[in-house]
Amino acid sequence: MVSGNFSWLATDWQRKPLAATRVKSYLFDLINRTNAMQPVTLQDRAMITVSGQDAQEFLQALITTDLDLLEDGEAKPGALLTPQGKILFDFMVTHDGTSIRLETDTGQAEALLKRLTMYKLRAPISLSLTNPAPVTIGFDAAPGTYRDARFVKAGQAVYRAYGAEGETAGTDDYDRLRILNGIAVSGSDYALQDAFPHDVLMDKNGALSFKKGCYVGQEVVSRMQHRGTARRRVVIVAAETALPETGTPLTVKSRPIGTLGSVIGSSGLAIVQIDKTGEAIAAGEPILAGDVTVTLTLPGWSGLEFPAEADEASA
Repeated sequence: MVSGNFSWLATDWQRKPLAATRVKSYLFDLINRTNAMQPVTLQDRAMITVSGQDAQEFLQALITTDLDLLEDGEAKPGALLTPQGKILFDFMVTHDGTSIRLETDTGQAEALLKRLTMYKLRAPISLSLTNPAPVTIGFDAAPGTYRDARFVKAGQAVYRAYGAEGETAGTDDYDRLRILNGIAVSGSDYALQDAFPHDVLMDKNGALSFKKGCYVGQEVVSRMQHRGTARRRVVIVAAETALPETGTPLTVKSRPIGTLGSVIGSSGLAIVQIDKTGEAIAAGEPILAGDVTVTLTLPGWSGLEFPAEADEASA
């Protein structure tokens, strides 16, 4: 059963009430359903293990996550970027005391291993791939589980365990939990090599370090951070009726402001231009996903707000 609270969501509704009470009722029902969620196993996961005396040093100079801050029993999000600062691969990072593990989607595992091998050169490390490597999502701490740092930010206790121990039929429930907490994943919510880390809130969920020094793409994302030029962000989407399919444009006056990502029934995620979204909200203009009117909410845990003018959201 999910452990945690959704107080940030309730507070956000009180501060900026939703236009339709049926949407609000639907999302509170969604909260109740996720609170009753049982452990589920994700079959589409793979594991790259990096071992050797220089494993941490090797990855620290490549990926966005600050491995010096990775705690025992913690799974932190991370990415390997292009030199232009876009997400080339995304993953969850854990360590078991002797090696560092990158848990990723099965579809990108081989390419990620190949890229790491290219960077390896003569470094005294070894790389191994287990594909597939099922991951069980649960809600109780136990030996061998890792608390998902993305959900910690949202006030939820969600744990990852390596092995198939839960129901595979309940993956929709896990997606509902992701949607409710504004947690985007590649494939469903954005295409690799298309999104910057800021677009998917990696600057807010602990995946992106601005202090550890150089890594691939670091100069670009640091410049975005310090200049406040991030214009696209993940939002939670709600509607009174079923949402259209993933990939549907979100529009204001027929002009695109973003794209729908994960969808479960009447709720979903999208990446939108927050300046244009803020202008539409301030002007009372309807926002559409296809022909469905939607309400957009920034995850409360992010600390972001829609700007009323064409400038960056306040942190």
